Amino acid sequence: MSSVLTQNYFDIFSLPQRYALDRGGLDTRYRDLQRSVHPDRFASGSDQERRVSMQQAARINEAYQVLRDPLKRGRYLLELRGIHLDDRQGAHQDAGFLMQQMELRESLAEVRQQDDPLSALDRLGEDIQARFRELETRLGEVLDAEAGNAAEAAALVQKMQFFTRLRDELQQLEADLEDELL
Repeated sequence: MSSVLTQNYFDIFSLPQRYALDRGGLDTRYRDLQRSVHPDRFASGSDQERRVSMQQAARINEAYQVLRDPLKRGRYLLELRGIHLDDRQGAHQDAGFLMQQMELRESLAEVRQQDDPLSALDRLGEDIQARFRELETRLGEVLDAEAGNAAEAAALVQKMQFFTRLRDELQQLEADLEDELL
């Protein structure tokens, strides 16, 4: 089990290096792996056994968090293929997407002026989630294709990053509005 510390995240879970994965299978394998390396199993072991157990459990947790998240999984697959994205990079090469970003940010900024700001926020959240899912689907198609286009996959990940940040901002605004209405 010490190989957990040197394996890539897909190998830890005995999964092929593909974007599409069986979430139920991932969850089950995660629980099984955590049970097998849990530090409590090594409570009477040597200091080294306990330390290795904790390192393995941490590595399995890290791998699970990456693989279960569509954006993190996409970024990780790109990294395995030698493509490292800078978080500050934007998908600014695409003029259409830039316009879409501006429109969505404008919609978010105007939520407070709506008659029912929470309903407006819900509609905007549904729109953002739908657009994220479209990108997620396309990313899976590109990454799992025989000759996947790395540049397109990188652009899709960057767009997904925008929607993730926008969703976080929307959730913060929702919490602020709910506090104001109380």
